[in-house]
Amino acid sequence: MKIGLIAAGIALLSMIATIGYSAEIEVKMLNKDSAGQKMVFEPSLIRANVGDTITFLPTDKGHMAASIKGMMADGGKFKGKTNKPVSYVVTAEGLYGIKCTPHMANGMVAVIAVGNTFETEAFLEGKKVSKKAKARFEDILSQL
Repeated sequence: MKIGLIAAGIALLSMIATIGYSAEIEVKMLNKDSAGQKMVFEPSLIRANVGDTITFLPTDKGHMAASIKGMMADGGKFKGKTNKPVSYVVTAEGLYGIKCTPHMANGMVAVIAVGNTFETEAFLEGKKVSKKAKARFEDILSQL
């Protein structure tokens, strides 16, 4: 009887520890990816859970990561420095728009997708982004 209670207690504690676990996800900022696409985040679609930490790494020089106003599910914001890693913890389900400020006109954007239900049509609605950034966003959103 006692062994059964101990086993049940251990199982319950293991489940609680797993629920509280949050991942650390690394995203590279590159001049060119393996497919030859220029000015990219790799991956450009980052799937995450609430509480996960996303770290953007300036793998190639000259890049930075920043939030895009009006495209953050949790309403937060961040702005990294050029050639420096920057991290962000996602706190709500939804979509998060990320840019490399100096290369956004070249389409250097990414999307963090948290959860399973997304308003992809509304994500770009009314947002002012370059033609290349819009095309890349549409490509990323089509993967959801």
